[in-house]
Amino acid sequence: MGNRYANLRFALREIGKLAGVLRVSPFFETDPEGYSDQRRFLNAAIEIRTGMPAEELLAEVRAIERRRGRRATFRNGPRVLDVDLLDVDGRVVSTRRLTLPHPRLHRRRFVLEPLAAIAPRWRHPVLHKTAAQLLRELPHVARPGAGAVAPPERAAGVRSRRVSPK
Repeated sequence: MGNRYANLRFALREIGKLAGVLRVSPFFETDPEGYSDQRRFLNAAIEIRTGMPAEELLAEVRAIERRRGRRATFRNGPRVLDVDLLDVDGRVVSTRRLTLPHPRLHRRRFVLEPLAAIAPRWRHPVLHKTAAQLLRELPHVARPGAGAVAPPERAAGVRSRRVSPK
């Protein structure tokens, strides 16, 4: 909802305050999933380096969503911003608050396109397939006007910086 580009740039800047930004994907416009009576999604993937525990990072990105104006709606309904943790150090986690890797990432084009753009060799810790493989395995659907709509990093207003591994 709202200015999708500004919302994504806001999220990327705020996440950059929490962690070292390693890579940012181009922005991708994709068809919504779950509830289709809404605008196309604008998506990006970001790779970060942080020593923050996964549950704390989740709380921080939820706070970023709220600061941008996200309010509770119905499942898969339109929203200002939705930040998901896809993977944290290849860990497999299942708690009341957090599931890693993200439980539906392997079935969602709007997740896999940006992820494969920055990390095609990222390997799903349960399925043991790369992001590129998972994307190729999705059913091909003709999507006029969908795809990359903005270049990475500088257009997003976030500069990647090298961060030493832990």
